[in-house]
Amino acid sequence: MQLHVARLCMDCEEVHDAQTCPVCGSETFAFMSRWVPAPERRQRPRPVEPAPSETVNTYRELLSPARPSAGASRWLRRGAIGAAAIAAVGWAWQRQTAAGSPSQKSADSRETERVKEPV
Repeated sequence: MQLHVARLCMDCEEVHDAQTCPVCGSETFAFMSRWVPAPERRQRPRPVEPAPSETVNTYRELLSPARPSAGASRWLRRGAIGAAAIAAVGWAWQRQTAAGSPSQKSADSRETERVKEPV
């Protein structure tokens, strides 16, 4: 049994390498390497393998900030600007009709005077 996988059962103190203790069936354990330092198994580290250039280029293309914006985000941005422009025009139109022009106010006042006279 390797020290890296050796487990100590916390209930019956049995050393095992399974998920449950083979003696008492408990799942409460601690790895032995917690108390006993385990030396590195390899005599020399693994050689670093260079990544394939195609994969590297793909990641560079995805992460580069100079890439053109995607079509969906461009349309979303244009739609937001268009909605803001329509809202501004609507707001201006509403303000104009609420304030009314002076000729419209005088026409309204004449009409209310006519209604008052017959009564």
